[in-house]
Amino acid sequence: MSEHSLRAPATPGRARLLLAATAAAALAVAACRDAPPTPGATEPAAAAAPRAQLVGDPEPVASVTVQVPASMRTPPFDAARTLRVPDGFDARVYARVPGARFMAFAPNGDLLVSNPGAGRVMLVRRRSGGDPTVTPWATGLYRPHDIVFHTIGAQWWVYVAEADKIARYAYTSGDSIGRGRQVVIAGLPSASLPELRGSYGHELKNIALDANGNLYVSIASVSNASPSDAEATPVRGSVYVYPAAGGAGRLFARGLRNAEGLAMVPGTNVLWVVVNNRDNIAYPFQNDFDGNGTNDYGKVLSRYVDNHPPEEFTRVVDGGDYGWPFCNPNPDAGLDDMPFDRDVQTNADGARLDCARATRVSKGIQAHSAPLGLTFFQGTNVPAPYGDGAAIAYHGSWNRTTRTGYKVVFFPWNATTGRPGTQVDLVTGWTAGGVWGRPVDVAADAAGAIYVSDDESGTIYRFARTAAAQRVATFTLFDATTDRPIAGYDPLPNGATLDLAALPSRALNVRANTDPTRVGSVRFGLDANASFRVESVFPYVLAGDRTSGGVTDYLPWTPTVGTHTLTATPFTGSGATGTAGTPLQVTFTVVDRAAASR
Repeated sequence: MSEHSLRAPATPGRARLLLAATAAAALAVAACRDAPPTPGATEPAAAAAPRAQLVGDPEPVASVTVQVPASMRTPPFDAARTLRVPDGFDARVYARVPGARFMAFAPNGDLLVSNPGAGRVMLVRRRSGGDPTVTPWATGLYRPHDIVFHTIGAQWWVYVAEADKIARYAYTSGDSIGRGRQVVIAGLPSASLPELRGSYGHELKNIALDANGNLYVSIASVSNASPSDAEATPVRGSVYVYPAAGGAGRLFARGLRNAEGLAMVPGTNVLWVVVNNRDNIAYPFQNDFDGNGTNDYGKVLSRYVDNHPPEEFTRVVDGGDYGWPFCNPNPDAGLDDMPFDRDVQTNADGARLDCARATRVSKGIQAHSAPLGLTFFQGTNVPAPYGDGAAIAYHGSWNRTTRTGYKVVFFPWNATTGRPGTQVDLVTGWTAGGVWGRPVDVAADAAGAIYVSDDESGTIYRFARTAAAQRVATFTLFDATTDRPIAGYDPLPNGATLDLAALPSRALNVRANTDPTRVGSVRFGLDANASFRVESVFPYVLAGDRTSGGVTDYLPWTPTVGTHTLTATPFTGSGATGTAGTPLQVTFTVVDRAAASR
């Protein structure tokens, strides 16, 4: 029985990604700072922030004015708003959906959006020549949150995570309302539990499904860091797994305080999550952190709390215990596979959990960023360099001295190691002039446009490369033996004559130089073959290339003697999809005077 899940429509082919080099932090500690604290200890040295910083962009960024249809110019869009996006992208308001949280695209391009506060799932449908329509798809629900389209056999299902249950709807393409609702998991912990007395701080549920008929459900903590969550039945601060059609579940992993985005790496059954970690952590070392001459062990210090513990982006393994609420990952030596410190307030003597035995967190995120939606772009038409990696929406801090988060970030993916690279910003600017937006979730449509929900302003944004901004500017002729441009042919002039005998090599290649530097893809045409080659990842070269360790090896190509016409057309999506930009065409003549003289 085949199964498949959609957070964004899958499309044939995967764009390659030139991964930026990732700095690896060597950790001197074996596993955990788990020795009993002693007065006078000097580890670690006082620091104002983690030494590993998450900054940078894979390509130039630009400030763009958010385009807003006239019918949607209510606050905050009663004034012009700008966001910073990758160069060549535009930003526009696609729809206004009050309380917009998690999203999922249907196979036909409809968009479902949850509104937990209103107990609704809304349908956003494109309308030719006008604004999208926004109508209720399902109503009367108990705080619906995550939404996943999933196939079992030939049947599409829409899974909706409510705060106390998981339901699914039999789906037929074009359905305007939810039909055939089935509750597959009931009785999930919610604020209605008598012992909680109506108070459940992280009641909303998130889900993921794999290809083997398994449904994963996050059950978040009630508290900031109370051992009672870890002792509850079912365990809170955990992920449980159930049969997708319903039935008894079991604990899959624990120690995940508030796992929001749950997602499978496309093409695998490997689960990753993002986690909102605890607040107001006490300083766990016997030394003077703030420099006032006193021992700060056990004190709650804002300068330490601002950067500890990190939020988490991690692979979740069966049987894993990720530490919370007894052990906290420490980001000070790097953000990959961080060691744990004992939590002073819940596990000072290490009796509740041996931190050396806790499952390492794959990747740390700046503390208090509040990561929510997690979406993998592999298998979509999102343009390079973003088509192979994970996008995460940071909802933003509420109690950090200096705000952090309030943006969408991207982690390039290393398919060999199955791990994320270094975080780069994808969309920022929601705090300019005061907070006017808080990103929640990320999705991609079939054309490769990126959508972001914002529950602060009740908005769905659309970000896409603009065809008008894309063109092929020039061609460069390369020596494929040295991978260097050939003098006199950078750029390759229209009407050029190439004498194979006079060139430094007969192993050649041609690169299309685009503006901006990176586009969704480039389609090459050569003579009568209008689709000679499609390149979806920079550099865009006629005969292809191999990239290893950040070094590009141009593959050799020798043109035949005669006159040739070369055309290159940029597209907004990968695989020559989306909207075509401005092409470039040149003719050139190939001669071989050495052969002629023989």
